[in-house]
Amino acid sequence: MYPTSVNSQITDSVTQANTKVLGDAPAVSMGNFMVATSQALSNAAHNATTAQQQSGITWQAATVQGVSTLYSVDTASTGVATSKIFA
Repeated sequence: MYPTSVNSQITDSVTQANTKVLGDAPAVSMGNFMVATSQALSNAAHNATTAQQQSGITWQAATVQGVSTLYSVDTASTGVATSKIFA
């Protein structure tokens, strides 16, 4: 080692700390990657559930409109026939 004004124990300690940080970096980055991926998949599942619920409501509204139209056809024909009778 080259002579330095800092105690060799201090430089060894700093070197070991830096080595630990460099050694932990791959594990930390993989952990961050896994968390980001799980959040993205959770959001995708939540969005799919919400879309399914909204489409169910839309289908129900379309069914109600169709049934309402079917019921009003009879009423309309009765109204036309009644107006012809009274005319």
